[in-house]
Amino acid sequence: MYTAVLDTCVLWPSLQRDFLLSLAAEGLYRPVWSSAVLDELWETENAKHLDRGGGSADDAGRRADHLIDQMRTAFVDADVDGWQRLEGVFGLPDAADEHLLAVAVVSGAEAVVTENVRDLPPRLVPEPVQVLRVGDFAFNTVAVSPRRARAAVSQIASRFGRHGPRRTEAEIGASLRRLYGMGDAMDLLGL
Repeated sequence: MYTAVLDTCVLWPSLQRDFLLSLAAEGLYRPVWSSAVLDELWETENAKHLDRGGGSADDAGRRADHLIDQMRTAFVDADVDGWQRLEGVFGLPDAADEHLLAVAVVSGAEAVVTENVRDLPPRLVPEPVQVLRVGDFAFNTVAVSPRRARAAVSQIASRFGRHGPRRTEAEIGASLRRLYGMGDAMDLLGL
């Protein structure tokens, strides 16, 4: 199965994360990440809840813990071990991104999905790993099975409304198109 390392920057926006992980739940690819990605995600989620006034610091921490627990439960083989031994060997401009390539090598991933492509110059990325922006990755993944990708959007729509306003598949598609550069993928889905 096609395997992709998901960077924190593509997991932090909630709707984008839901879409990417729903595609994985539909069996369109296998997501992988490092403990560093989950630590960064916890920090950003915690800060988001604090900034939005979502309760106390303890509440924000519990919500961030809950997200990480859900991800680990849903994708039990996604958290890659053993990447630490390769951290620092790639010579990336930003050493904080070394874990992404290390996870790709250890897991046998074909792609690293990020919006920070400039920090992963092609000459430093080991073959056969590709560095893809989220919009390109979404298009490639949706193209594998538009029917299953549409089912992923339906699942997201069914979850909306529990803790806020209900959103239709078309509204979700419009948000993914407008906010996250997934227009080509949404075109394939007719959204």
